Amino acid sequence: MPTTKIPPFQNETYKDYTQPRERKAMEAALKKTASQVGEIYPLVIGGEHLATSETIASRNPARPSEIVGNFAKGTVKHAEQALQSAAKAFETWSRVPFEKRANLLFKAAKIARRRRYEINAWMVREVGKNWAEADADTAEAIDFLEFYAREMLRLGGPQPLHQLKGEKDWLEYLPLGVGVIVPPWNFPFAILVGMSSAAIVTGNTVVLKPSSDSPMMGWLYHEIMEEAGLPAGVLNLLTAPGGEVGDYLVDSPITRFVSFTGSKQVGLRVAHNAAAPREGQKWIKRVVAEMGGKDAIVVARDADLDAAADGIVTSAYGFQGQKCSACSRAIIEEAVYPKMLQKIVERVNAIEVGDPLENKRVGPVVNERAYKSILSYIDIGRKEGRVVAGGEPAGMEGYYIKPTVVADIAPTARLAQEEIFGPVLAVIPVKNFDEAIEVANNTEYGLTGAVYSKSRKNIEKAEREFFVGNLYINRKCTGAMVGAHPFGGFNMSGTDSKAGGHDYLLLFMQAKSIAEKIEAKKPARKAQKGKSKR
Repeated sequence: MPTTKIPPFQNETYKDYTQPRERKAMEAALKKTASQVGEIYPLVIGGEHLATSETIASRNPARPSEIVGNFAKGTVKHAEQALQSAAKAFETWSRVPFEKRANLLFKAAKIARRRRYEINAWMVREVGKNWAEADADTAEAIDFLEFYAREMLRLGGPQPLHQLKGEKDWLEYLPLGVGVIVPPWNFPFAILVGMSSAAIVTGNTVVLKPSSDSPMMGWLYHEIMEEAGLPAGVLNLLTAPGGEVGDYLVDSPITRFVSFTGSKQVGLRVAHNAAAPREGQKWIKRVVAEMGGKDAIVVARDADLDAAADGIVTSAYGFQGQKCSACSRAIIEEAVYPKMLQKIVERVNAIEVGDPLENKRVGPVVNERAYKSILSYIDIGRKEGRVVAGGEPAGMEGYYIKPTVVADIAPTARLAQEEIFGPVLAVIPVKNFDEAIEVANNTEYGLTGAVYSKSRKNIEKAEREFFVGNLYINRKCTGAMVGAHPFGGFNMSGTDSKAGGHDYLLLFMQAKSIAEKIEAKKPARKAQKGKSKR
């Protein structure tokens, strides 16, 4: 248990790489990781390190010939072994006092801080984030550890209820059981840590299957939790292709819940498969899913146009647009459309594209499959609108695509409806603010959105009618902060999980109400006058 009073939660401060000390520390971490590329990493099941005959190569998207690491390729047999290990560990971990579980997360946060530059460096190398984006990712992971530890201290133990006469009434939260954790590659440390740690601190045990594009982040998390004192079997690391083990993990009667972040297509498959009861299954499986978006920033005619242009470009091209919260649609009133388009294009043309190891603002997209898919969408954009910036590969080794702006897109065009997940912005003209909100709501998603306007009437309309899980007024639509912006969306964006908020841990627990009858106390007998008390 923590030995000192826990201070209020505060978000981590980002590193400032313009400072010589910070830059030198990051350069040293990058140099160190360069000497470690290509090493072999095992599965971790029940605390045992298991090698396999085949491996998964994690490649640097900036230079695909560089293998970041070779990770053991798990099979269905390993998946079953991991589930069994987690089920066995649940028998004891679920009974560990919640204070001890919370304290383990506090310890993990301290370790992650100590290893922060190292984590950042591996992330730059493995998925192509620039230094600032990588550091924000690691900082968010630390925030999750700190926030969820405090949340467990709040939710642990008997919860007060209205007391009926003659009863003692209370409620307590119990862990669910064995969970399958399937995080994405785009926030490869933050989301992985947040999903896994929430499940673990609430008393569950997990099988963690990181993305095959970012398995190093799963390995680093395993190391941190092991050093923090997590018992064997509570966290089982299974690096394996989702197409080969995913259905098996979801379908297993051992699995009690699935926490998934990824594409709509895979998320719907998870939800569908989890809904079907399997032989020997005693529960309805719970699915926590976040499945992407087609996010819009609306610019009213009365907006601060420079602030709006800055917000759009930052939201659209941060980490190459590979964020579920990225601005992929700019919806602009006709009265200011030409000016706004010019401001956006000027800013986009000034973006420097290059190797994230050199801390360029925009790096490569994550892999060859994404590269080809994004370029195909740009070709669609040429038919549906005007490519006014970018629109082609950046002409260097790696999966680089120039930040692209496609103007004059209709609200129902494919570029306005389908998630591209890359550095492509569709710009949509509308007649007025009412139409802008209608267009903003006309996709199947509902994750994030933003509005730039000085009009209180417009802002209040957006607050009422812009149907997204995370709405931002006069600021960018990316950069949700743990504790301040609980994150999760509506419609096909997922189950509105609200990660980093006060509701999140409840998704990994079930409430047990207990009422105990209290025997009424009998009044003490009085001694009769004149008679002995003997």
